[in-house]
Amino acid sequence: MEVKTETDYVWHHIQKACAFFAAMEDFAETINSKGFDTLYLHLDHPDNKQSFSENLSELIKKHGIEAFHYQLPDEYRLDQQMNDFCRSLDIPSHSFDSEHFYTGRTELADFFSGKKELIMESFYRAMRVKHQILINNDHDPEAGKWNFDVENRKKLPKNHKPNPPLLFDNDVRKPYDRITKAKVKTIGHIEPQYLQWPINRKQSLQLLHYFCENCLPLFGTFQDAMHTDEWSLYHSRLSFSMNTKLISPTEVVNTALATWEKDKKLIALNQIEGFIRQILGWREYMRGIYWMKMPEFETLNYFNYNKKLPSWYWTGETKMNCLKHSISQSLDHAYAHHIQRLMITGNFALLAGINPDDVDFWYLSIYIDAIQWVEITNTRGMSQYADGGIIGSKPYTASANYIHKMSNYCESCKYDRNDKVGENACPFNSLYWDFHDRHREKLQHNHRLSMVYRLWDKMKPELKSAVLQRANDCLENLDNL
Repeated sequence: MEVKTETDYVWHHIQKACAFFAAMEDFAETINSKGFDTLYLHLDHPDNKQSFSENLSELIKKHGIEAFHYQLPDEYRLDQQMNDFCRSLDIPSHSFDSEHFYTGRTELADFFSGKKELIMESFYRAMRVKHQILINNDHDPEAGKWNFDVENRKKLPKNHKPNPPLLFDNDVRKPYDRITKAKVKTIGHIEPQYLQWPINRKQSLQLLHYFCENCLPLFGTFQDAMHTDEWSLYHSRLSFSMNTKLISPTEVVNTALATWEKDKKLIALNQIEGFIRQILGWREYMRGIYWMKMPEFETLNYFNYNKKLPSWYWTGETKMNCLKHSISQSLDHAYAHHIQRLMITGNFALLAGINPDDVDFWYLSIYIDAIQWVEITNTRGMSQYADGGIIGSKPYTASANYIHKMSNYCESCKYDRNDKVGENACPFNSLYWDFHDRHREKLQHNHRLSMVYRLWDKMKPELKSAVLQRANDCLENLDNL
């Protein structure tokens, strides 16, 4: 079913909306070809009631259905809708869990039951042991080390050219026409006859194999790097395929492991471990937190932020080059990698005091892989610290120094990355110090921030005052930065 309740709850990127509909149609054709009877309700079908519940009620009545079976949704709001719908039925209903995760909904909550704090690393190690991935002697990590993250923070060297991304040429004019004729509010750009994302299992497997053969050998090393000329770098871009269940995380991990096993000289351990940690560790961890903490999680606002998102988040029209590039790339491709999301767009929103509701809405809108179970935990939790530390052990903030360290963004920017004060000073610098000064009462006892506060306290009073004034000027003119 293509229904308005799903197209309209956020302003989806047009590529995201087209990709979902195209993938659904392709799947319907696939199962039809295998002899199954299907009913596909297009957005413009005259019998479409534009909601799952109303359409299902009509179908049950029309066809004399005697039992209703469904797969558990991945989003809390849909789960509640289906629960309410099933309670209204006078026929039996039964749900089945998804097979597209390593863990069940409650596995993480059970794992941390009775423990004082949630730590992703301990969960990740337990998953490695449970599934015997990069494990020797039943419980020892490969090469005696669990985590190679410290080796995976390299900037892209000058004149280094990554392999080009594998792109597809999917004709999505039909779903595009349905979406536009229905006047669905969307964002971003698309050439209707050309969608570069995979829309079926065959294309998803092609992308997986291309990544393993061409990108995995340098994935870990440059997974945090950013560059104005490169939007894909060595990333797999498989999240849309996994989140729409075109392929499973198990086969993604197993394929990557098999490629590594074939040539361990070509693919070092830090490359494969970094990739597996994203899927077996972070992806599963975020889903577990989601089902453990919803629905309260989507209302958390630890810093009581209430500012509106600057208008240029929707256009990319800002003088800050890092944000201009990261947002423009997102509008063009419906994609940005995790560091662009966390340390550029997310970092700025956190420093600027943006309402986490606005931030959630934007992230859920703009990325092709954004479904609430994975979006909100990364955004409201990891990125915005609105959960007060459930997911992250500290707020993930940074000044221009970090951005310059991991990218070439600062080289062609209007603002000076070295200045803290003055109208040409990079806004990230003053906002960084202002954030920690503003929230000192809540953050000063965090042991991971002790160095930050020592440096701030050593700063000369007149400089501190000028820094805070520059930050105030930025905060009062967010739309003009």
